[in-house]
Amino acid sequence: MKKSIATMLFGLLVSASSYAETITVSHQLGKTTLETKPQRVVVIGTGTLDAIDYFGIKPVAVTQATTMPSYLLKYKTKEYASSGSLSEPDFETIYMQKPDVIIIGSRAVKAYKDLSEIAPTIVFAADSTGYWKSTQQQWRMLGNIFEIQDKVEAKIASVDAEFKAIAEHNKANNVAALTVMSAGGNITTFGAQSRFSSIYKDFGFKEAVEGIKESRHGDLVSYEFIRDVNPSNLLIIDKDKLINKDKSRTREEFANPLVKATDAYKNDSLTYLDINAWYLAISGVTATDQMIADVKQSIHL
Repeated sequence: MKKSIATMLFGLLVSASSYAETITVSHQLGKTTLETKPQRVVVIGTGTLDAIDYFGIKPVAVTQATTMPSYLLKYKTKEYASSGSLSEPDFETIYMQKPDVIIIGSRAVKAYKDLSEIAPTIVFAADSTGYWKSTQQQWRMLGNIFEIQDKVEAKIASVDAEFKAIAEHNKANNVAALTVMSAGGNITTFGAQSRFSSIYKDFGFKEAVEGIKESRHGDLVSYEFIRDVNPSNLLIIDKDKLINKDKSRTREEFANPLVKATDAYKNDSLTYLDINAWYLAISGVTATDQMIADVKQSIHL
């Protein structure tokens, strides 16, 4: 009898282990092998949190960033442990959570090696292949890990149709746009090879100005420059909302005679892009929906 019980228990253990399927996923820093449908998920990054929130994945620890979109503020409660800041993980707290997987954004990649010693770690971040192309890859990675492929593919199909419709409209009508950022009193512009390349590559806008000097912080310009370019669409990222919180004066500053002389202003095609979607929650699902809404507003579609 004892022998049969032992045999039965061994069989149960073997059976249980056989259900622990593993998957190997590719990401920005290589390949990571982990068990599918992980239960204890640690998140570092706003775009990462946006995506797992949309797809119904509950984390045990999240980044307690200084600024978060309103739809993610529910994670700033004691129910969720803090995984640290966007770029500096709290290794001790993360270790104490006994995570099955750690999902990090681009600002935490320097900690990848150390985090990988705690649990399987993957990078969730758009890359230079293009915003929408790489974002689809990130969503599909989550779909494969958590076995929610159908839900992910349905969302991708819906969003892809929106991108294509907007791009077709812009290309058919030769719609040009000038993209600028206001930060600390400076105005910088961004082109098709910049961090906001999706405006041109994915949404199909033509560059209002070619040959813009590309850098992470943009090419420094003036209000006179905006007037002289005279864009039909002016897209503005107000970074002062992050720097000065509720004290940003960007809208008042842009309501000047030089900007008002542009076709964009006259045709109500001067659009303030959502700072959370375009700057903080990169590759998030709700963020991507907001990006689409912003662009549709700009072109009155």
